[in-house]
Amino acid sequence: MDVRPGYFDEMHGDGSALRAPYRHYQEWFAEEDPRRLLKKRTDAEALFRRTGITFNVYGEEDGDERLIPFDIVPRIIAAREWARLERGIEQRVRAINAFLHDIYHRQEILRAGRIPVEIIAENDAFLPEMIGMTPPGGVYTHIVGIDLVRTDDDDFYVLEDNARTPSGVSYMLENRETMLQMFPELFTKSRVRPVSDYPRDLRASLGACAPSMTSGRPVVAVLTPGIHNSAYFEHAFLADQMGVELVEGHDLSVVDGRIAMRTTEGPEPIDVLYRRVDDEYLDPLTFRPDSMLGVPGAMDVYRSGGLTIANAPGTGIADDKAIYSYMPDIIDFYTGEKPLLRNVPTWRCSEPDSLAYVLEHLAELVVKEVHGSGGYGMLVGPAASKREIAAFRRKLKARPSNYIAQPTLALSTVPILTRAGLAPRHVDLRPFALVSPNNIRITPGGLTRVAMTYAAAATGMLTRKIACQPTTCVSTPPITGPLAAPTPNTEPIKPNDRP
Repeated sequence: MDVRPGYFDEMHGDGSALRAPYRHYQEWFAEEDPRRLLKKRTDAEALFRRTGITFNVYGEEDGDERLIPFDIVPRIIAAREWARLERGIEQRVRAINAFLHDIYHRQEILRAGRIPVEIIAENDAFLPEMIGMTPPGGVYTHIVGIDLVRTDDDDFYVLEDNARTPSGVSYMLENRETMLQMFPELFTKSRVRPVSDYPRDLRASLGACAPSMTSGRPVVAVLTPGIHNSAYFEHAFLADQMGVELVEGHDLSVVDGRIAMRTTEGPEPIDVLYRRVDDEYLDPLTFRPDSMLGVPGAMDVYRSGGLTIANAPGTGIADDKAIYSYMPDIIDFYTGEKPLLRNVPTWRCSEPDSLAYVLEHLAELVVKEVHGSGGYGMLVGPAASKREIAAFRRKLKARPSNYIAQPTLALSTVPILTRAGLAPRHVDLRPFALVSPNNIRITPGGLTRVAMTYAAAATGMLTRKIACQPTTCVSTPPITGPLAAPTPNTEPIKPNDRP
C-alpha cells in the first residue's frame, strides 16, 4: 500500500515501516485471497441491508433509506494509545457534567469571567426550565460521543462533543459482530477487547441513574420520534439489545404523577426514559406546543423527581460549537487540569478580529454553524467553489455569532480494501462514554468513519459521504469515582489560543 505523502498512516506511519498494532493483521492479510475478501465485503453489505442497518439523509430529494458502506479492514488502536484516549475522554466528560451543573445553578464560571454571559444567555440550547434542576444522580450527559481525529503518531484532537443524543453506536456493534462471524481467526491472533457488552452496560448505567422513588429494578424505555427518523434503526436496535420497550410519544401519558406506557395489563410507570427526541419536542406543554413526538406534562414529572430523562434536557449547550472553543477553559476551571486531548484551534466569528481574519481566509478554512451537526450548514473552504464561498460570506456577515471557523487538518489515513488491494483513506473516530453517578465507562472501540474517496477529507473534515470501519483496541478497566462537580479553579488563565 502506498502511503499518502504528508499524512500520517496508522498502518505504515510515514511509510518507512509497518507499525506494531498492524503486524498480525498484515501477516494474515498477506495469506488471504483478495477475491475472497471482496466477496466477504459484498456479503457483509447484503447482510446489513437484510437486517435493515440503514439511515435516511435529510434534505435530499429522494429521501430513501441508505446503507452505510462497510469496509472489512479493521482500524487497530494499540493499548497505549487507547489508554491515553480514555483518560482524555474521561476528563472531558467530567468537565462537561460539572459545567452543565454549574450553568443551571450558581453559574460560577460566568461570575469568574471565564465564559461570556451572552454566549449562554443568548444560546437557544440553554433551557431556563432547567435552572435549579439537578437530575437524579447528578448526571446530565448519560451517553456522550466524542469525535476525534488524528494527525500524527501522538497527536489527537477533539473535533466535536456530542452531548445531546449521540448516535452511531449500533454501527459499531454490528460492524464488530460481522467481523467476528466472517473472520474469527483475526480475533484469536490479537487480544481485542470486546464491545458486545455495550447494551448491557448501557442498561445498567441508565438504571443506576433512576429516580429515588423507583421501587425494584428500574423500568427503562427508549423514546423514538418514529420510523421516519434517520436513526430509527439504532433506536429499535438498542431497545431490543437492552431488553426494554421502544416507545413513541403517543404510547405515553402522565398517570398518578409518573410517566407511564400503555401495556396489555394497564399503564406501567417508567423510571428512565432514554430519549432520542430533541429538547423542543419533548413536552408540548413546556416547549413546542405543536409537537406530536413528546409527552404532555413530561417536564413536570421530571422536575418533581418522578423520571430520569437521558440525556437531560438542556445538555445541548455543552456541545454547542461556540462552547467547544472554551473547553480548555472549562476543563481547567472544573478540574484544575490542562486538557489531555486538544481542541482544534478555533476562531469565534462573534469576535470582530476573528471575523475579519475568517472573511479574509474563507477559502482556506472550515466554517461551521455553532448549533449545526452532521456536516449540515458548513463550508469547507478548500473544497468550495467561488460561488459557494461568496454565498457563505454573505451569511457570515449577516450573523457572525452563528459561526466558528477552524483550520484544515491533515487527517490520518487507515487502509481500506479496494479491488487493487489496500489503499489509504482519511478517518475520524467517535468513542462512546456511559456516565452513571459513580462510574464513567468508555467502550473500548468506537465508530470509525472513513472517507469514501482518495481525495475526500484531506481538508480535515469528513463529509456525509462516508463508510464505516470496525475499530478494535485493548484498554484499561472502567474509570470510577464520584461525578459530583469539584470546586472550580478560579485562577485566571490565558484566553484560548488561536492560530
